[in-house]
Amino acid sequence: MQEKASLNRLQLSNFKLDALLRITLAINENMPVDKLLEKFQSILCDDLNIGKVLMFSYNQKWERILMAGVKRSVADGIRVENDLQYYKQITNLTATLNQNLALFDTIIPVYHHNKPIAYVIIGDTDEERAGMSPTIKHLDFIQTLANIIVVAIENRNLFNENVRQEAMKKELELASRMQTMLIPNPTMLPNDNKLHVSAYYLPHFDVGGDYYDWIRLSNNEFCFCIADVSGKGFSAALLMSNFQANLRALAGTGVSLTDIVNKLNTKVIENVNGEKFITLFIAFYNTETRKLTYVNAGHNPPLLFNAKSGVVTQLTQGCMGVGMLDSIPKINIGEEVVPNGSKLICFTDGIVELENVSHQAFGTEPIEFAMQQGKSIADDIDGIIESLYEHKGAENDFFDDITMLGIEFK
Repeated sequence: MQEKASLNRLQLSNFKLDALLRITLAINENMPVDKLLEKFQSILCDDLNIGKVLMFSYNQKWERILMAGVKRSVADGIRVENDLQYYKQITNLTATLNQNLALFDTIIPVYHHNKPIAYVIIGDTDEERAGMSPTIKHLDFIQTLANIIVVAIENRNLFNENVRQEAMKKELELASRMQTMLIPNPTMLPNDNKLHVSAYYLPHFDVGGDYYDWIRLSNNEFCFCIADVSGKGFSAALLMSNFQANLRALAGTGVSLTDIVNKLNTKVIENVNGEKFITLFIAFYNTETRKLTYVNAGHNPPLLFNAKSGVVTQLTQGCMGVGMLDSIPKINIGEEVVPNGSKLICFTDGIVELENVSHQAFGTEPIEFAMQQGKSIADDIDGIIESLYEHKGAENDFFDDITMLGIEFK
């Protein structure tokens, strides 16, 4: 009798070691999840004579990953959140409110780092069949085996997610580099006896929805703009890239500002169907006549410092934002004759709306102050950005893209 008991214990130990070896080898060989679960099912159903098996695991949400010997209607009637999360340890089902769950014998919860990661439900255990010892003796083993499998699946999911995120990161880095190529390099902007131009651009994410541009139309005529797409991130950046291509194609055709804005409005409506819009300030400047002609399409009004009068004014003439309506009802053209030494600074709302710890917005006062200190436009922009960082504080972050374009008229 004692020898038979020892033989049974030896057989049981050998079975468990063999099962663990099979599962471990399958994991090391990076076997697909469905094949790994097939091995687990075979151990439960073929080796341990279990007739019904359900297994749920958590991956962002609870999912059923294994079903054997169970009608789909029964399996669909069991919800982890409603029926299983009460069970913290292996429990024999003697009574349950869910009649679908009443068809099973035992619930085996699987925990990892004190969190439930899986539930195995078994039923119709054949305790009388010759072979292995009664199933009740294998419950801890089933729990251990399920833990190994689910953790392996979780690790594989994490690895795949890391690979996906790394690929996405590289795509974003490429998109960021491409977008940077579309925006003029500040070192390539005019710096001569007619104009000094400086700019600053900082996207909130790797890619952004802000945009500025400087386009030479002739020896004496230039087109420049600053724009901001509603919203942030990749979709805003894609729309802005398309917008830039359309604007550049239109600016060099000799059409008026009114036609450019109307055509841009049509293009934006076609692309986003009213789901996004763009605020835009666009201007023509002639260095011979010193005439600045502009349209402000719903954008933060740029600030013009008149060196002759010493007054700072806002450039507000224009229309609503681009893409807000199918057609723009009216476009007002603004005109200014710019005296020698005057300055213009264009900016996006990420600057003026940035709040400090006391919820005070940065506003336009620091920009106006910087423009009147008699420094170069590059120094003005550097000083404004420095003040912006001081206003933000070390504990806060920028909430939006930051863009500024400054012009000193010689």
